Amino acid sequence: MNGNDILVSLDIGSSKVRVIIGEINNGAMNIIGVGSADSEGIRKGAIVDIDQTVQSIRSAVDHAERMVGVSISEVHVGISGNHIALQSSHGVVAVSNENREIGQEDIERVLQAARVIALPPEREIIGVVPKQYVVDGLEEIHDPRGMIGVRLEVEATIVTGAKTAVHNLVRCVEKAGLGVSGLILNSLASSQLALSKDERTMGTVLVDIGAGATTISIFDQGNLTATSTLPIGGEFITNDISIGLRTQTDVAEKIKLKYGCAIVADADPEQTFKVSRIGSNSDKEYTQVDLANIIEPRVQEIFHLIHNEVQRLGVKDLAGGYVLTGGTVSMPGVVTIGQEELQAPVRVAVPDFIGVRDPAYINGVGIIQYVTKYTKGSSPRYSKKSVANKIGTSSSEKQGFFQKLKNWFKEFI
Repeated sequence: MNGNDILVSLDIGSSKVRVIIGEINNGAMNIIGVGSADSEGIRKGAIVDIDQTVQSIRSAVDHAERMVGVSISEVHVGISGNHIALQSSHGVVAVSNENREIGQEDIERVLQAARVIALPPEREIIGVVPKQYVVDGLEEIHDPRGMIGVRLEVEATIVTGAKTAVHNLVRCVEKAGLGVSGLILNSLASSQLALSKDERTMGTVLVDIGAGATTISIFDQGNLTATSTLPIGGEFITNDISIGLRTQTDVAEKIKLKYGCAIVADADPEQTFKVSRIGSNSDKEYTQVDLANIIEPRVQEIFHLIHNEVQRLGVKDLAGGYVLTGGTVSMPGVVTIGQEELQAPVRVAVPDFIGVRDPAYINGVGIIQYVTKYTKGSSPRYSKKSVANKIGTSSSEKQGFFQKLKNWFKEFI
């Protein structure tokens, strides 16, 4: 990429909708704007109310726009959920250049060839992730551009999702007045920041513990090999606190964030706080130990379920252990309980950028990193100047994501 380009990511979670604006300057990425809003239309990672989700997206976008002073018109959208599935595929094309030098066009054609697979009518391709390229029989090539060859092949992983979930997600974004530059699997995006090259090669379990859902992704030999989503997360801890202290959910959430500790032994008995109780006019005082007694069993259960799901996926001991992301893992004591329950090395991944040094932002920042690294100029990008020029463009003038997909199929078939 030449000059300064701007990429915008949209991460729609059960608790928050986050918009992150990244500036790419000759390959180096800086985060220049962040917007967030409470997520109202999402339950357990799935969209349950279109209008509320649209409003949350607009609020987060407005917040980010005011911070940077630009108008956002297109976003790269993160997607996750238990409807996501992985499927292996193989594509083959002849190198089109007369001098047999492989270029970007050949790579795009072979990836399109890998897309031609049999799918049930209710499923849709979200993306193609190349595992390796093969040039005239030579394997384990990660970037064949510039090489000389006659036959180009690709071994790829096809990411598919339920049409209903994909259409609802894109519909929400487009109703919010935004164009969808592309859908990026959150697991792939966050792995760009959370995992080192060695961890992806040796084998690591990436665990995103969000508010309403926990996503488990297995990386081995440098590739995403399995993914699964559990309908449990930080909201369950909040609900336990709400019931245990007999207080409202929003009060319980604030208490969890301010005083929460996942281990009773580490809690401070001198740390006290008052809680307004449902059905009572007077506040009641509790200690951090009282709160930890509610939190610890639920956190243990979350990691127990994660361990069982990893076993179900057929994964044995991986050298890289477990890497945690998501807002829930910021709570003191979570890593210690994770190590005890999983009986493996556990660490928390945090984006190393000013303004987003929180595990909750790793998906949004990872999307920008992923697009920068892997789209190689084939994905829509826009500079500060072009962003400014798009102010006032109506949503009807933008070509929808599915119209682009439809046009592509016409060209290919």
